[in-house]
Amino acid sequence: MTDPIIIAGAGPAGSVTALSLGRAGIPVVLLEKETRLPIDLRASTFHPPSLDMLDELGVAEEMIARGLKVDRYQYRDRRTGDVAEFDMGLISDLTRHPYRLQLEQYELTHIIRDRLSDFTHVEQRFGAEVTDVALLDDHVEVTINGGEILKTPFLVGADGAGSAVRNALNIGYGGFTYDEKFLVASTPFRFQDVFENLSYVNYVADPDEWCVILRTDKIWRVLWPTEPDVADETYLSDPYLQKRLHALHNKDGDYELGHRTLYRVHQRVAETYIKGRVALMGDAAHINNPLGGMGMNGGLHDAVNLSGKLIDIIQNDADFKSAFALYDRQRRQIAVQFVQDHTMKNKELMESTDPDVQRKRQKWLMETAANPVAAKDFVRERAMIDCLRDSLAVT
Repeated sequence: MTDPIIIAGAGPAGSVTALSLGRAGIPVVLLEKETRLPIDLRASTFHPPSLDMLDELGVAEEMIARGLKVDRYQYRDRRTGDVAEFDMGLISDLTRHPYRLQLEQYELTHIIRDRLSDFTHVEQRFGAEVTDVALLDDHVEVTINGGEILKTPFLVGADGAGSAVRNALNIGYGGFTYDEKFLVASTPFRFQDVFENLSYVNYVADPDEWCVILRTDKIWRVLWPTEPDVADETYLSDPYLQKRLHALHNKDGDYELGHRTLYRVHQRVAETYIKGRVALMGDAAHINNPLGGMGMNGGLHDAVNLSGKLIDIIQNDADFKSAFALYDRQRRQIAVQFVQDHTMKNKELMESTDPDVQRKRQKWLMETAANPVAAKDFVRERAMIDCLRDSLAVT
């Protein structure tokens, strides 16, 4: 192979793919349209199987040193005060990392950027946006910034929900967008000091306004739903955020505010993950609401799956059409059957305004948490161990 594999997008999925291939000695060009890696308030939960994979790539130890281990999480009923707590130690026989790691995704991409700089056969190009893709029999031509054309035996589209690679190939992105947006705000306020036995990840049910409260190593983050007929500027304003945080805990004085983000919520899956010598992964292939932290982790699982197949193709002359087809079967099927289904159900349960529905939900959660066998099944499933196992079983 004379030309390097090109990866479009230096987010978590693209970066992990570049690192996997780079460690195998395979030449790579990693393209990122931004001039530098962003530091933003996006995904921050790494599930156990993802940590196991990242450990194999040699980056988990540094991530764990930077992040916050969460070995229990809670479902709270704001009205009654009932708490269902799930202990992730129940799956310690299934993973080397029986906890969630709370760490912003940009920490991972920055760690990998530094690791990739040690590889002379890996080139990282920033300010390099894919603007066109042409499929040929034995290679792919990738146009950058409307001018420069690069040749590659394989192109990986990891360039986000608005993927230029997917759009250039006219691959459909079926699904829907919710009417409401999600609002996320961060604060250094110590919620653990005012809520009894608060875990670092909490799903809080309330018929009036549900929320998610979670901590990273740096800050607490709170996520709320919004109404579509209210202006974005209102939700992002200091007065509104202070009102919402004081409704959560009415402390004296204003909260110190950090990041704030308002974003659209989608449930979409590409109609295919492969076309010719091109494969999609991460948000370019699937996107879902963030309840449960499955989106970024699913992208990491895509990356490790596809990287293994690309290494087999390059180093062992495996048939790329068969390998790509298997990748599509394994990863697209699980995105449709598990990730999309579970994230939609998570949202439906959280947002119910019927007190009776919430009461029954909380009762079921508390009964499940109290039963060691049922609790282990619950934790295992939501840690994405089941869906990864089922994905790899597809032939």
